[in-house]
Amino acid sequence: MRAIFALLTGFNPKAYHDASRAQQPRLSFTSQGHTMSIKISSQFDAGAIELVSATSASSIDLNIRRDSHADISQWFYFRLQGAQGQASTIRFLNAGKSAYPAGWDGYQAMASYDRVEWFRVPTSFDGEVMTISHTPEMDSVYYAYFEPYSWERHLELLDRAQLSEQVRMLDLGSTVEGRDMNVLVIGDPAAGSPDGKKKVWVIARQHPGETMAEWFVEGMLDALLDPADAFGRQLLKEAVFYVVPNMNPDGSVHGNLRTNAAGANLNREWNTPTMERSPEVFVVKNKMLETGCDLFLDVHGDEGLPYVFVAGSESLPTFTPAQAAQQKRFSDDFKIASPDFQDMHGYGDSPYTDETLTMGSPHITHAFGCLSLTLELPFKDNANDPDPICGWDGARSARLGAAVLQPILQALRNPA
Repeated sequence: MRAIFALLTGFNPKAYHDASRAQQPRLSFTSQGHTMSIKISSQFDAGAIELVSATSASSIDLNIRRDSHADISQWFYFRLQGAQGQASTIRFLNAGKSAYPAGWDGYQAMASYDRVEWFRVPTSFDGEVMTISHTPEMDSVYYAYFEPYSWERHLELLDRAQLSEQVRMLDLGSTVEGRDMNVLVIGDPAAGSPDGKKKVWVIARQHPGETMAEWFVEGMLDALLDPADAFGRQLLKEAVFYVVPNMNPDGSVHGNLRTNAAGANLNREWNTPTMERSPEVFVVKNKMLETGCDLFLDVHGDEGLPYVFVAGSESLPTFTPAQAAQQKRFSDDFKIASPDFQDMHGYGDSPYTDETLTMGSPHITHAFGCLSLTLELPFKDNANDPDPICGWDGARSARLGAAVLQPILQALRNPA
């Protein structure tokens, strides 16, 4: 098309580009100190930061922005321009007042030049201020709390999945701001044994800033739909999967850590969701009541603990020894499937309170009596097997997602 346009008009795009470059002198770093001006921006999908001042690369002061409709701050994602080759000092002045300040201890921020390959950069925290110390190699660099998972990639994930003959994509309704709430139905509910196939529900990103959860789901879906994956093949013979890769689309686009566009923490809405405050939970819960549930995974990210672990429903007064044994078997099988999973570190026991049934996994255990777990992935790294370059990242989350098929299959074949 470009060649035809040039032929018809006599326009030479390369010559125009070269002439434009000659007419517009490039800004560069010199020994005389001439530099591009420092610029901080976040007006893009999931971008979130507040600029305090940026007088030079060595003196950039920021505040972590609150969620769009709630007084919670932890997620950040922004772009720095004009600091190529300069030792940059980026200070987050209110880090000590964030939702989880302990999450900054031992934490290393993520950076990328192309938003595809992400790596860790030196980061420190003195109890009040968090500081990134990094010398960018390019004119433009992005920094984020964790490797982002964009709304566009989310839509691409749904579209790619529905191309499989095993998949139907259903619309459940809309979010507070009108974004689509979709569930992927994988497998044929009508086929299988006379009693029907087992129903597996997997949801992710109730807390939108926990992007590792959707990376996990992407890896799980890729394995489940891979004809060469033995666990995927067996599971689709015995079960139907209902997968919601992103429970909180509005919060994801806004760059929120924990809440939706009504300021609701969706993982505290399961007992009495409403269409006004938490339509995302309302429509998913209604679909679950329609289909039933034999196994439920709610995938999250943990700010403080550098481990992969699960939290169960032990605090429920109705929790039985058989359910405890099933939960332990799942953990034991997951440890075999992936060395990244462990059960030595986690949340520990917590008492039953009025809040318990507002949370996803204990609510589902109470409602359906099935194995129901909250799976936590780290924002930091896996302390049992650290990666000094990337820490825990999207790719490692996806590989864990592929590995979860093995313990799911075993759990369905060996119910309590």
